[in-house]
Amino acid sequence: MSIYRVRSHIIIIFLAFTLNANAQITAPGSGTTRYTDYISTGNNDPVFIFCNYDGNVTGRLIANSPGGTGPFDFIWTKWDESVLSFSIPVAQHYDVLSSEISGLGEGAYRVEISDDTGYNTVLTAWVHLDKPRSVASLRDFKCNYVALSGFAAIDTFHYTDLNNGTAIILPNDYRFRWSSEPASSIPYPEIEINPQTFDPPLEDVWYNLHVVDSFGCTSDSSFFYESIHVKADFEIDPTQGEAPLEVFITDNSVRASTYRWEFGDDSVSYQAEPFSHTYYIPGNYTLRLFIESDKFCRDSSSVKLIVEPSSLNIPNVFTPDGDGINDYFYVDNKSLRSIFVRVFSSNGQRVYVFDGRGDALKDWQGWDGTIGGSKASPGVYFYIIRARGWDDVVYEGKEFRGFLYLYR
Repeated sequence: MSIYRVRSHIIIIFLAFTLNANAQITAPGSGTTRYTDYISTGNNDPVFIFCNYDGNVTGRLIANSPGGTGPFDFIWTKWDESVLSFSIPVAQHYDVLSSEISGLGEGAYRVEISDDTGYNTVLTAWVHLDKPRSVASLRDFKCNYVALSGFAAIDTFHYTDLNNGTAIILPNDYRFRWSSEPASSIPYPEIEINPQTFDPPLEDVWYNLHVVDSFGCTSDSSFFYESIHVKADFEIDPTQGEAPLEVFITDNSVRASTYRWEFGDDSVSYQAEPFSHTYYIPGNYTLRLFIESDKFCRDSSSVKLIVEPSSLNIPNVFTPDGDGINDYFYVDNKSLRSIFVRVFSSNGQRVYVFDGRGDALKDWQGWDGTIGGSKASPGVYFYIIRARGWDDVVYEGKEFRGFLYLYR
């Protein structure tokens, strides 16, 4: 009989330990769980953190039965800081397998779980309602910068050593990040809470300050900024070529009300629409644009270009056969102010002459390979050309001479 009693006693103890080990408190809806470190005992009770974003969140705890056949009785109480004991009644649930309490404020909650077999255990959990705060606002702005102002605050939580009443701080810190929509320049958005950018946005933006604390709870604050900033920007085509060089200008400026173009050749324009400008003298030029907005913000931009000396390219063969390809003896006159062309046959007879400048030069198509309305014979001809460029270059000093081959 004594052996039987010992075995029975061991079985009962093992069963009670198993039930104790399975009983627990959970907190659906909590964001993060930490654990206490009581100075007096080192016991670890769960600390459930609920993110209280709208200020209306409350705690919710569920005590699960330790298993077995049940049912169980659950008696909930809350820690009273004034008397340092669990003396505030919360709820009592009898003959159930689990128990839930909700609408909870901050503090420690204890549940005693028991049944008719003599099983009894006590579980404790802490509830904290976490609401980090953030404020994003405009600190200052000028034509060349935008300064933001950020504020972040977090709660300091503590729990109490249940054996001696000592308050223990639950560490909490925060991180932040500035952003904007659309994206724009914000220096050190995760380091400087009051950033200032000297690359201000050229379009209206929403600035947002995002704060997250050690428990994963967040706060966001935003404000709308209406941009006043300007940017001078333009493109030219081409950027290099022979004189006279016609440059086409495309304006890409932002928020410009007035314009001033300085072409680098002592000429100025106040035109806003796309236009062109012609450079007649070879050299290196800097085209500058100055703009101002209706808020009196200013900016400037510049582009360099190269105007090359005019050149004279004379072909030495042409085929006036009517196929539309190389049908004329023609000198490209884009860079010419004037030209005097004479063509001679192999026996020295002058067969073609042209002396042109201005509009006459623009309309010139060249010699079509006829003499007095009749087709010239294939063979070798001789030309003498005098020309002057828009940059007043007199080619070869006096005149060009050379042979011209006519094929049909």
